[in-house]
Order: sequence, then structure tokens, then C-alpha cells
Amino acid sequence: MARPRGAKARATAVVALLKELYPVARCALQHSNAYELLVATILSAQTTDERVNLVTPELFRRYPGPQAFADADQGEIAKAIFQTGFYNQKARSLRGAALAVLERHGGKVPRRTEQLVRLPGVGRKTAAVVSGNAFGRREGIAVDTHVGRLSRRLGLTTETDPERAERDLMRIVPRSAWVEWSHLLIFHGRAVCSSRAPRCPECVLLDLCPEGQARVGRPARSRRTA
Repeated sequence: MARPRGAKARATAVVALLKELYPVARCALQHSNAYELLVATILSAQTTDERVNLVTPELFRRYPGPQAFADADQGEIAKAIFQTGFYNQKARSLRGAALAVLERHGGKVPRRTEQLVRLPGVGRKTAAVVSGNAFGRREGIAVDTHVGRLSRRLGLTTETDPERAERDLMRIVPRSAWVEWSHLLIFHGRAVCSSRAPRCPECVLLDLCPEGQARVGRPARSRRTA
């Protein structure tokens, strides 16, 4: 394929190629409403989506909404989420977020990122996941480990800090693809572009990827983000 010039053109090409490869890419956290997605995303910090999905069915049965979490003993919540790691901190965040949703938002998860980040345990990534996937709002890009790693390999950011990387990506990824970007890169990171052994020769993004080209012996392209 002809190599697009400029970071914006390359980001647009990445979206097109990955959408063709992963047409059903979507949020991997199992949920049936916005509040469940909020809980699952808080739990996903420092663990895998698969592990969260093992815990949440029983968790949601025991605590079916923010009132149930607010009324629960924090120690009992911690026991219920033990497998996700950092369980004491996460239990505190879950109960605090439940109280905030009840007291500030009438029991409904707020839609806007600026409101979500004021909830206990909610940072930019969690806010982007919830606002984008629960409400279809494109107000940010969720940058997790996969998204950060692939975005750097593609030369679209040099930042290791998620919020700084997000700012770079929001300048060059088409806004219409802000929610999809995370899902597409997560799917590709798991399937092809792993941390330790990326399969660069068979990657559909090789012509767009400076690091991949360097790995297979092609001249690396510029890593400018604009």
C-alpha cells in the first residue's frame, strides 16, 4: 500500500486496516448497563479484562446497583473482588463512587468525562471507557497498556504517561474513531503485536509502523506526532 504521509493520515489508515481485520472489536468488559461498566472498569486497573469478567457476574448479583455498593461493608466488597488485585483500594473506590453517584447524580452514572473524573477511583481512562461505550460520547481516548504500546510503536506518540499519550492521539486520530481506537489496538495487541514477541512480518500495519520496519530490517520512519 502507498504509505500515507503525516501522523494524521497514518492514524486514519491504521483505523481502516484494523476495522477490516477486527470488524467486531468492542469493549471486552462484560456489562449490561453504565453502572456495571463503571464498576468493571475500576476493577480492570492492574489486571486483565478476563479476570474482571470472572469476578463481576457474582459481584453484580450481590451488589446490583450503586445503592447496594453504598450500603455494603467495604471489607465484604474487598473479599468479593480479591482476585482482581489491589482489592482494598478498589473496594474503597467502588463504595466511594457509588456514594458519589447517589449523592451528586441521583443514582445515575454521569455521561460527561468532566463529571466522571470527579468520582472516586475514576481517571481519564475509566472516564473515556464509560462515556464512550455506555453513552456513545467521544470525549477522549482510553489509553491502557496495549493502546500505549502500539501507539508508540506506530510512531504516533512517544509518551509513556497515559494522559500525555491521550493528548497526542486526540490530535491525530479521527474523532469519529476515538472509541474504536482503543478496542482495535487492544485486539491487535493481543493477537499480533504482543509486548515481548510482536509478529511484525505478518502484521497488516507493518508499512505504517516505524518500530516494525526496524525489527524486520527496513529503514525506520519519523516518529513525529504531528
